[in-house]
Amino acid sequence: MANPTPISSEKPATPDHSLSDAAFLAAIGSEVRKNRAKRGMTRRQLAQASHTSERYLAQIEGGVGNPSVSVLRAIAQALDLPCAALIPEAGAQTAARGAILDLLAQVPEGELPALAKEIEMHVALPGGADRARRIALVGLRGAGKSTLGRMLAQHFGWPFIELDRLVEEDYGASIPDLIEMAGTATFRRHERGALDRIVTAHEMAVITTAGGIVSNPETYALLLRRTHTIWIKARPEDHMSRVMAQGDFRPMAQNRAAMADLVAILEARRADYARAEAEVDTSGDAVEHSFAKLLLTVNDLLDGR
Repeated sequence: MANPTPISSEKPATPDHSLSDAAFLAAIGSEVRKNRAKRGMTRRQLAQASHTSERYLAQIEGGVGNPSVSVLRAIAQALDLPCAALIPEAGAQTAARGAILDLLAQVPEGELPALAKEIEMHVALPGGADRARRIALVGLRGAGKSTLGRMLAQHFGWPFIELDRLVEEDYGASIPDLIEMAGTATFRRHERGALDRIVTAHEMAVITTAGGIVSNPETYALLLRRTHTIWIKARPEDHMSRVMAQGDFRPMAQNRAAMADLVAILEARRADYARAEAEVDTSGDAVEHSFAKLLLTVNDLLDGR
């Protein structure tokens, strides 16, 4: 006869019921949807990468699907995230972290960007904020990063470096092929390695990145610390018209909801793009006007203003 399970004298921990089941599933769906958009993936692409049916994924994102742990793990792996990143953590903050969040809630919204930069400087490694005269342009495809980046590099006589092209040279294949053959995680490792080499080898350079660089917190943090990062932004309709004019419709190809997807991607990335040191809006501008604004912004950053 098996020994009876001993009765503990300790009171079991009270589970956190601050979220109802429906709210919990809705929160999971929101995290999946937000992280998919941040990476510029369509629902079909994520379904294929996670070996989950597109219909079931739609249910999960809508908050009506109840994914098993294995399904959630597969989705997280396809997004190159830890599984816990998709699970809402109501009540899981430590007392100190909770106190910080309470204080942040009292800070006027207009002061948050400056405060975020102070915190980032506080936690950065010694010497990690050496930006030298490196300029990095971030933002969605179609904002004008490549065109303006080349013009800026030519103006200063500095190297012009497209991070994605460097990754492709290292790997010997296009980015889509790299991701298809080796997965997103491998691409992100190559991206981080390439960025490390750039900031080590160049005191002066103009760097353009893929819009999805913000989906890797470590790589994006490195970019913010070691370059003067500028968000090249535009209205969604400008992004769309420029991408179509270039004949490049990724990742919206064969997608009837292309504009809705583009807006969702922009919204998912907006807060990360806003962490850049400065921003230049190219909406409705001729290239020459956008370049004049960019040049003024760069000169201000390099002068320390």
